[in-house]
Amino acid sequence: MDESRETSRDLVQLARLALTGRTQDVQTYVTRMSRKYQKTQPDLGEQLKELVKLAPTRQSPLRSEGVATIPVDRDSRLQLLRHESGMNLEHEPIWSNSVAESLGQIVSEHRRASELMAKGLAPARTAIFTGPPGVGKTLAARWLAIQLDRPLLILDLAAVMSSFLGRTGNNVRHVLDYAKSVSCILLIDELDAIAKRRDDAQEVGELKRLVTVLLQEVDDWPEGGLLVAASNHPELLDPAAWRRFEVRVEFGLPERAAVEQAVRLFIDEADGLDRSWLAALTEVLQGRSFSDIERELKGLRRQAIVNNCPLQELFPRLVRQHIDQQPKTARKSVAVKLAEAGLSQRFVNELTGISRDTLRKLNHAEE
Repeated sequence: MDESRETSRDLVQLARLALTGRTQDVQTYVTRMSRKYQKTQPDLGEQLKELVKLAPTRQSPLRSEGVATIPVDRDSRLQLLRHESGMNLEHEPIWSNSVAESLGQIVSEHRRASELMAKGLAPARTAIFTGPPGVGKTLAARWLAIQLDRPLLILDLAAVMSSFLGRTGNNVRHVLDYAKSVSCILLIDELDAIAKRRDDAQEVGELKRLVTVLLQEVDDWPEGGLLVAASNHPELLDPAAWRRFEVRVEFGLPERAAVEQAVRLFIDEADGLDRSWLAALTEVLQGRSFSDIERELKGLRRQAIVNNCPLQELFPRLVRQHIDQQPKTARKSVAVKLAEAGLSQRFVNELTGISRDTLRKLNHAEE
């Protein structure tokens, strides 16, 4: 009876630690339990001991794969890779049709890899994502990892670039050799930081040799694996780098329909997002990246909560903020769109600074 009560207490304490998300404390407690129960319940104690051996750690998050720990830089002792697994996206990404088609093709190929291999083919091993910051390149890599149920390993370029340049090439080799040994998706973010054109006179010889190392490793990427590179500045890439990637996906700034979809995603109709304001916010957020749109709209919602006011009252503030940054020709265009959306000419004048006479003339010209 005492033994049963002791076991019950242990289970309750273990559940308490697990529910608070304290992973390291859970592992420590299971270790203690394994030692204790090896004396009173040997089978249970041995099972707990084996679980501890297999448990992931910060140094070896893929321990169950039976591979070595994540490589570190010899000088800084920083890990050269960042590991993400068990990811959940807050919302479904908003892709353009071309991006959605390319990503869907990658997923389909890897899910049907056995069929391809039976025909002497293999799913795409390498892909490169290009586009300005905030358009969803890293998000796309996470989405692929979720769809294919694989961990995502992200190359930490800041750690790879050793203060001793001669070791940087070795760091890259260690990282890529490690990623090849596990079933994962490897993301090399900001590829242009290390794969610059080898004819760039400003770069020292070591960095130019690093490009060669990187391209050789990409060429040798194993079938069934997936290496994704991302670049904000594709014009800086060595021309030889482009030939190494089987799939090229260009992420652009969202088009009007995608901006409208993003506004609907982050602001609910219950917050006063009627047809007029949907058109107004969509118009002034044109030319912004998805991450910028999300940041601004979530910031607006936080302000409404903190100031205890209806969110709709803050919409004009966002419109004015962006209108002030635009030239008069752009403000005229926005004013016409706002009037078409049903806002009064007086209110449009207050928001955009475009006079009602000018607005009437613009509307007449449109007709």
